[in-house]
Amino acid sequence: MTARSRVTNEEKEPDVAARTQTLARATDIKPFTVEIPEADLQDMRRRIAATRWPDRQTVNDQSQGVPLETSQALARYWEKEYDWRKAEARLNSLPNFITEIDGLDIHFIHVRSKHENALPLIVTHGWPGSVIEQLKIIEPLTDPTAHGGSASDAFHVVIPSMPGYGFSGKPTEPGWGPDHVARAWTELMKRLGYNRFVAQGGDWGALITNLMGVQAPPELAAIHTNMPSTVPFEIDALVQSDITGINGALAKLPANLSEEERRAAEQQDFFWKHSAYALIMATRPETLIGLADSPVALATFMCDHDAASLELICRAFAGNPGGLTRDDILDNITLTWLTNTGVSSARIYWENKYSFLGAKDVSVPAAVSVFPDELYQAPRSWAEQAYPNLIHYNQLDRGGHFAAWEQPQLLTDELRTAFRSVR
Repeated sequence: MTARSRVTNEEKEPDVAARTQTLARATDIKPFTVEIPEADLQDMRRRIAATRWPDRQTVNDQSQGVPLETSQALARYWEKEYDWRKAEARLNSLPNFITEIDGLDIHFIHVRSKHENALPLIVTHGWPGSVIEQLKIIEPLTDPTAHGGSASDAFHVVIPSMPGYGFSGKPTEPGWGPDHVARAWTELMKRLGYNRFVAQGGDWGALITNLMGVQAPPELAAIHTNMPSTVPFEIDALVQSDITGINGALAKLPANLSEEERRAAEQQDFFWKHSAYALIMATRPETLIGLADSPVALATFMCDHDAASLELICRAFAGNPGGLTRDDILDNITLTWLTNTGVSSARIYWENKYSFLGAKDVSVPAAVSVFPDELYQAPRSWAEQAYPNLIHYNQLDRGGHFAAWEQPQLLTDELRTAFRSVR
């Protein structure tokens, strides 16, 4: 028995070493380069050209979705003039990396500031976005002295692609909900050597950042969001129970709401009544196979996020850009098409068990920026209730849901101001 035991132990030693090496490889951080084959771009253009179009909408507004004239203008430009290689070069001009977390490859951009004592910041995109959304804020945040700020405002910036998005891996089994992503982001920042950092996000990035604030890892100094989770539970539940409009939720709102609070509730009600895309992804993501088969189907689905953003997109393709250009919009859509992540990116809706806008139990210092064309304008009264350690609250005069994309300078200024007290 003793001899056999000794042999067994000796035989186990190589296995221990192998496991150690495997773990080390899994935590490696590897450089990443975007290299899309030309054949993929040719196939995309061929598919765009072969689009079978529906009849025109029966109204002269956006009440039936993305207007046919916008879809066709987008397709013409996409097929004939748009140049993906410019976006690819822009991405490759930045330090891109891949690392494995919990068995999944995570892609991220990591730009360190040249300034001493820069504050590490992780920024999370949402749907239908990607790291493309945040490219405009990288230089102002990492090199503030070249962009109207001081060296004391500098950040080291980390921008990951969410699981199932862009160049990150696609989960092959359930479990990658926003709370899992939040924990993974803390692991990513620690793996990069940051033992103290702040976090920012909008859309899904807002929910993930809020959940980081709920989880409150010791390394997390504060959070900032441009889509705050502040809606009181009873109002959030009431509005979400009336998506079809048959229950008359607005008539049942508490009588003691201020004018600002009532308007915020009405805005939330409007959003939920016009968010069929979210309901489809939350319940039947695999049914959206058209997003993997047709570039134009993917594009129109991604464009129809919210009324204000759709208006920006319609104007851009009508020749009147404001906030977003045609290339801004198509860089993001093309990245999703080329990585075939239209369906995999939808699955986080199916995974999610949290309210988007409902207040969370965030204990860390929190900052809120309210943009006028966001899904709803969070009142200060709700922000103070939802974030007991509110370190910054500001209402901006312009900008919408995709703040980093539409108004990068305003969001940069907000982040500089918001996080000064925790440096």
